[in-house]
Amino acid sequence: MPGNTPQDIAALRKSYERAELDEAASHANPLQQFERWLREAMAAAVPEPNAMTLATVGEDRRPSTRVVLLKGFDARGIVWYTNYQSRKGRELAASPFAALQFHWVELERVVRIEGRVEPVSEAESDAYFASRPLDSRLGAWASPQSEVIASRTVLVTNAARFAARYALNPPRPPYWGGYRLVPDRWEFWQGRKSRLHDRLRYRPAEAGGNAWLRERLAP
Repeated sequence: MPGNTPQDIAALRKSYERAELDEAASHANPLQQFERWLREAMAAAVPEPNAMTLATVGEDRRPSTRVVLLKGFDARGIVWYTNYQSRKGRELAASPFAALQFHWVELERVVRIEGRVEPVSEAESDAYFASRPLDSRLGAWASPQSEVIASRTVLVTNAARFAARYALNPPRPPYWGGYRLVPDRWEFWQGRKSRLHDRLRYRPAEAGGNAWLRERLAP
């Protein structure tokens, strides 16, 4: 009947009791806090700990999300790779700001990151592309990402065509490469009992500076 939900979704409940997050135990620098949590997610064998939701906004001002994979991070920012002509690429060209979210369900943790987005260097994109498996490199040529296609046969045919053209050494497509999000907001969320979750937000103490303000937000 209309209005019914599978397995009574509205009644689903979970009590978060695995850990806590307080100011004394967290790093003053959000990048170090992120590295600690990422290492703990990897050590806990969380499925795809580098999977992150990427949110962008198009010229029509409609937000869109998709899951991409973290492929690097340092003091400069957070890096992933994709097709520049995809929907996300077009939206980033129109509005070079984005938000990222990691959700490590097993650890009852979320990390949210916001900031400006810029392409990585050609050299960085070339180096990462060369490190990918052959099938993935051919796939970058075969897929007109985000475009309407008649069937999966289009992809298979394209992959075969580019395999015949490039054999074992496909170059990086000119429309494919990396993006780097330069954070100006971080939030670390740790689930707690009774929905009284811990939320710590970091924002720059001053424009262009290296110091961060750490603030507790109400859940």
